[in-house]
Amino acid sequence: MSDNPYSVDPPARPALRKSLGVLDGVAIAASSTAATTSIGIGLGVTAGVVGLHLPAIMLLAFLPILGIAGAYSRLNKVEPNAGNGYVWVGRSLTPWLGFLVGWVNIVAVVAFLAYTTAVTGSALLQLAGDAGVHRVGGLALDPGSTAQTTALGILVLVAVTLTAVTGIRTAARLQAGLLVFEYVVLLGFCGYGIVTGPHDFSLSWFDPFAIPSATALAQGMLLSVFCYWGFESAFSVNEEVRDPRDASKAGITTLFTMLALFLLGSVAFQRVLSEEELVGHGPEGLAFFGERLASQPWAALPLIALMFSAVASLQAGVIPTARAMFAMSRDRTLGPVWSKVSPRYGTPAAGTVLIGSLAAVVAALALVIPRLADMIMATVSAVGIVVALSYALTALAAAVRFRSLLREDWRQGVRAVVLPALSAAVLLGLGGYLGWSFYTSADHFEVSADNGWFLLATPLAMIASGFVAAAWAKWGRRSPYFRTGKGTDADAPQLLTSASR
Repeated sequence: MSDNPYSVDPPARPALRKSLGVLDGVAIAASSTAATTSIGIGLGVTAGVVGLHLPAIMLLAFLPILGIAGAYSRLNKVEPNAGNGYVWVGRSLTPWLGFLVGWVNIVAVVAFLAYTTAVTGSALLQLAGDAGVHRVGGLALDPGSTAQTTALGILVLVAVTLTAVTGIRTAARLQAGLLVFEYVVLLGFCGYGIVTGPHDFSLSWFDPFAIPSATALAQGMLLSVFCYWGFESAFSVNEEVRDPRDASKAGITTLFTMLALFLLGSVAFQRVLSEEELVGHGPEGLAFFGERLASQPWAALPLIALMFSAVASLQAGVIPTARAMFAMSRDRTLGPVWSKVSPRYGTPAAGTVLIGSLAAVVAALALVIPRLADMIMATVSAVGIVVALSYALTALAAAVRFRSLLREDWRQGVRAVVLPALSAAVLLGLGGYLGWSFYTSADHFEVSADNGWFLLATPLAMIASGFVAAAWAKWGRRSPYFRTGKGTDADAPQLLTSASR
């Protein structure tokens, strides 16, 4: 028996339990995307950049994301793997970039979990205020305080992490129940707001050329990409679905559902709230929207939906990240603890607990930014850039892998090669332009959401740490991934046709 703790011989390779269907995948992906949280918080943040053109920017961002989703779906048909982008990019481009995709997704999710932890705490404190509880002992409760919201949110994070350990099927059922409540409330309030809102509907809301500047367009696009981020969680559980094609169906279904909800929410918000109200209420945007449409206790329903969304997205963030690290650990690019499977639950239990713990630590470190709204803006901007990079590299991997289709079947070639490549170019261009605008917008470094150098340094640090970790995996852990990843099955696009039958 080998003493190597990383043993990846096929008989010893750990396996995840197959128990999911299409609806389970949709529940996980939709919870990870967190439409209610994106509408309740993201719309106000985005409106601060693009003004009253939220429908336009949501539609515009959807186009490259649709190309990315097509790339994910095709790659998943030929090679379902819990590591998805990490594996696909590593084999079609280079293991270094493949590792980077896996790494930045992990770091981005940990940052997302940290900020969502604070959002969850904020929603709970807002609910306490609506119930008349404004002080506990001598402490005045403040939903805008990062310290208070983080402390309360960490308690919720611990609970949902433990739930995720017990089994992905259990987690999917919990998320499905929360989603039903969220969407009923969203559809009801947004529909009512569209019908009764005091502000006139305007077609200019859908005009991307009316967005104030090129910088506003780039930042608004990446903020919107962040809102769509999470649909690919359906592909992260592709080793636990009964049929890999179910993961593709779940991812695409989730993406179109998010588009419909974001358009509904953006139009409703702009019918009910002025631009100043949209921008000014930030993390409390959905609660304020509800109060404008109804009196208590009905006005509390959107806030409860926001809380449910935040709780579900915490759990949905932990689940795919643990599986991505599970796949990386099998290849010895990460430590062996991440590939340990619980014999009782059939899940990467140790990795799930560690991810939740890391997120709690990062949430506590984020206390250096004292106001919740500033913390959200800083996190979303950083995550938006690294997510755009990850999506772009995955799309390029699809274009390279299926490139021979351009000669064999030009229609399939356009869908499998040209559209992903165009989507990748758009996202890379947006990320590069926004990074340059951050660099030129400041002349000193300061830990502040208004400081361009800080907003640029954060994603650059995420990316740089990925190359450092990759170097350790290659020369320290001596991972075979860096010897065998490049080029494997890169010239087998015919599998796409056979897999889709």
